[in-house]
Amino acid sequence: MATGSRWDDTPLSEESFERRVSFRGELGNVTSARLAAQDFLGALARASPPTAPESWEDILLVVTELAANAVQFAPGPFALRMRRTFDGVHVTMHDTSTVRPEPRPFSPRTGSGVGWRLVGTLCDQVSVVVTRGGKDIHAFLPW
Repeated sequence: MATGSRWDDTPLSEESFERRVSFRGELGNVTSARLAAQDFLGALARASPPTAPESWEDILLVVTELAANAVQFAPGPFALRMRRTFDGVHVTMHDTSTVRPEPRPFSPRTGSGVGWRLVGTLCDQVSVVVTRGGKDIHAFLPW
């Protein structure tokens, strides 16, 4: 699961509630990213329960969509960072593509074209920072 990327796999720190995990960029890593997010949220919920019941599922869905997009549209490894903020959770997904995400037309036949719109709808704020080495997608969600 771990790669030689700039991100380090770190266990969840109970004090800071932050977790970083790197993935190779394979299809099965989408599930692994979701499970890492679920682990993070479980620890966070024990210390600070979410203010709304849907917060947990919204965060898991955003992580799953961002990981799936990283596998589908960016070659190579990706990394997930999750961090507790004052009023929510900051999710950062790093991948190797320098192409900014754009909404795609919805295809009823394949079901594609929903993910990026879904991320924008569920998050309080989304930003993309592109560098020569790829991009970081920052998503802020309520907790």
